Amino acid sequence: MLGIGAIPSIFLAIGVLAMPESPRWLVVQGRLGEAKRVLDKISDSLEESRLRLSDIKEAAGIPEHCEDDVVSISKEHHHGGSGVWRDLLLRPTPAVRHILICAVGIHFFQQASGIDSVILYSPEIFKKAGITKDTDKLLATMAVGFTKTIFTLVATFLLDKIGRRPLLLSSVAGMILSLVGLATGLTIIEHVDHKMIWAITLCIASVLAYAVFFSIGMGPISWVYISEIFPLRLRAQGCSMGVAVSRVTSGVITMTFISLYKAITIGGVFFLYAGIAVVAFVFFYTLYPETKGKTLEEMEALFGTFFKWRSTMRALKEKKRDDNGQVQLGSTSVTSD
Repeated sequence: MLGIGAIPSIFLAIGVLAMPESPRWLVVQGRLGEAKRVLDKISDSLEESRLRLSDIKEAAGIPEHCEDDVVSISKEHHHGGSGVWRDLLLRPTPAVRHILICAVGIHFFQQASGIDSVILYSPEIFKKAGITKDTDKLLATMAVGFTKTIFTLVATFLLDKIGRRPLLLSSVAGMILSLVGLATGLTIIEHVDHKMIWAITLCIASVLAYAVFFSIGMGPISWVYISEIFPLRLRAQGCSMGVAVSRVTSGVITMTFISLYKAITIGGVFFLYAGIAVVAFVFFYTLYPETKGKTLEEMEALFGTFFKWRSTMRALKEKKRDDNGQVQLGSTSVTSD
């Protein structure tokens, strides 16, 4: 039974063998030809591939006109640049500071809202909810894992259709309602002497709903968002900081769950997680702009304005509309000539 858990890892390991190297890593190694071929495969168009390669070459200190398949890279860029940590932590620009807050914040709230407690301790949660048979607890736990897997796949189709921000906010709002439902059901069950079927049903439905809402938004978007917002030169170190915060927070949450529910009851723990999720919703709503379809230049303009990013986005849209109008006007003039 324990060996079953190794099956997904085996498939993942086989899949990794077929994955190409990161284009950014290839460019940093001076292998421009390979990076171009990879970008041509994974980009929606050759024009997008060209623009992405140009951005990566600029970050690596390679002239844009360079078309060689293999080039030599300076030691500074090869090792990520000695000033990266300085620019990221010691003397960040307003844009980098805003980006770093968003990257660290989204990973903190992803774990602090209790996902690992719900997943890892779901048998204990179902036991407290009144499910006493081991078979029933196992089936309910398997349902949580299955639901989480299916809706993570659903999220891959929704991310580019709906956008990061709407999906993230909808996800967190659903998580808040689910946590409140679970906390309410557990609190009621804990204070009565007889089984209440509706309360047990509420607990099971709330756990499954929580897994659904987390998997379609907060779970995958945390990783997608930070990979899009950092400038290329700071991306590796910035993303690593987000991951470090995620893992540390996850460890704290899982190690304190038992102690917390003994101190404030299991229902109280989920009310606490719901409160953290409310703070997360406000944090995301006020500080996180949409990144779907944005260029690195637009990202840099959006981030750094903190709570005023909406006015910046409106200005960018107006500028783009004016630029498009000028281009169309110029094309009309050429045609008429």
